[in-house]
This record gives sequence, C-alpha cells and structure tokens, in this order.
Amino acid sequence: MNKPALYKVRVTKDHLVFSAAHFITFNGNICERLHGHNWRVAAELTGPLDENGYVFDFIALRDQLQKTVDTLDHRVLLPTQHQKIKVSEEHDEIQATFEKRRWVFPKEDCILLPLENTTAELIARWIGQQLLTVIGSDASNQIESVQIEVEENFGQWAICQLPVPQS
Repeated sequence: MNKPALYKVRVTKDHLVFSAAHFITFNGNICERLHGHNWRVAAELTGPLDENGYVFDFIALRDQLQKTVDTLDHRVLLPTQHQKIKVSEEHDEIQATFEKRRWVFPKEDCILLPLENTTAELIARWIGQQLLTVIGSDASNQIESVQIEVEENFGQWAICQLPVPQS
C-alpha cells in the first residue's frame, strides 16, 4: 500500500528577526530580570499540493510572517494572562508588577500578548495563531499544520506545531 507524498514549505530569512525585551517567571516565584534577545523566526506549512503544484505560496507566507514579526520588533513583550504578573494600562504608560517588583514602560514600547508567560514556546504559538488567522481565511487552501520555530538565542529553538482547523 503506497502512502501519498507529504509536502511542506519552509520559510526562514535573515530579515525574519525581531529584537525584543522580556522576562519570564518559573518555579512559581522566580522572576528573571528584564533582558532582550535578537529572536529569529521560521515557519513551515504542511499540506497537499494545489492546482499550481504549491503547498502555499512562499512569498505570501514570507510577507505575512514579516508583518507579525514587525509587530514584535523593538518592543517589550508582556503577558496579559499570567497568574502573578499583573499588567495595567494608564494614560500613555504600561505598568507590570510581580510581587514587590514594578516596571513602567511607555505604551508605544510594549506589546501586550495574550499569553501566560513570554517564553519562546508560547511566543511561537502566538505567531502561529496569527498566521492561522490569515491561512484559515482562505478556504481554497488545504494546509494541515503550521509549525513555527522561534530562536531565542543562537542554537536555542522553541517549536510549536498547530493543526489547521478544516472548514
């Protein structure tokens, strides 16, 4: 019995990078110091070939991924669904608190992410979800999964694979 061929397209470019600051918590009560990374992003889509012999157009994938990456660039990444980090907005400022620690940033320097923590894994999931909103709006494609890879530091990748809901 022959299995059908499996096709994937993958995009990673030198310009699919963003510089951003974050801090994460772990082990319940440990909170890192605010620090930054030069993050790198790659995307891979899996699915059958369309009538043009494509899984998905490389240029469309690159451009959509670039839009998402650009929203993160030169920002402080703050989680809005963390149990202990409280994020609030007042006037033109964003305040984040964790236990006795407090940070205040200009609003324009922040991006509030609907995440539990700003780990590379959860950032990869968020980027994948942003990509899915565009891919899912095109009923003609048959993409089966989206895989996003986020490199936080050279050689340290977080990978999230999301199934694409079929309509």
